[in-house]
Amino acid sequence: MEADPFRTRNYVPEFDELVREFVDRSQATRATLRSSLDIAYGDDPTEKLDLFFPEGDIEGAPVHIFVHGGYWRMFSRKDFSFVADTAVKAGAITAVIGYSLMPTVRMETIVGQVRRAKHWVRDHITQYGGDAGRLTISGHSAGAHLCTFLFDADERQSGVRAALLLGGIYDLKPLQSSFLKNEIAITDDEVSRFSPLGRRHDPDVTVSILAGEQESQPFHSQALQFCDHLRDQGAAVSINMVAGANHMSAMRDLGLPESQAGNALRGLIEGAR
Repeated sequence: MEADPFRTRNYVPEFDELVREFVDRSQATRATLRSSLDIAYGDDPTEKLDLFFPEGDIEGAPVHIFVHGGYWRMFSRKDFSFVADTAVKAGAITAVIGYSLMPTVRMETIVGQVRRAKHWVRDHITQYGGDAGRLTISGHSAGAHLCTFLFDADERQSGVRAALLLGGIYDLKPLQSSFLKNEIAITDDEVSRFSPLGRRHDPDVTVSILAGEQESQPFHSQALQFCDHLRDQGAAVSINMVAGANHMSAMRDLGLPESQAGNALRGLIEGAR
């Protein structure tokens, strides 16, 4: 029987080891970077974010939002604090946001939450020294999917300068016949409403699409399709493979400033200056 191309463990033998590394590095990040943690951006207990700050004078600093993945059903913002190691080194005040998980809530709730988090950042970041006019975003896997809803047609005048989408999912339909059928049971309505390939996006946002070279075929094909989709809408978009990386090691590298993925994130943020 052919392996499910969406079951990450099938393609990442070191999956558990990498997850432990994410947790350990995130704990180190929270212990070493200047931060303001557990900030509520909404009323639900999951609607919180963590801010991480560069050293020195940060008045007018660029701002970066990271959205974590986990197929909308696992992980938390605390597992991905380490992304701030790269974003802060690029000079950005970095917001790592949390959200509720499926199947306790549905996709509509999660999309509303990440939008609410972005609006909170835009409305309040000046109080922390940031320049909301220099906002960039990034996300991995389901987080890349969610990031697209921060600059789609429903978010007119999105305020996003640039987006980095790593290992993203842009068509939900194939997930209905994957192992996720028994995990989160994506509905036909959710496929229709929340597949980025069926939506319009802000053409003024510069988009960098990345995928690990060793990811399974659907992640490569969907990345190419979404790149073409955005180009057809007039966006400036690029697509690159992270050499030698799989779905999880590419995420690890996003928090390593000198790696290929880390350099891509630094370049995105520095380009918003």
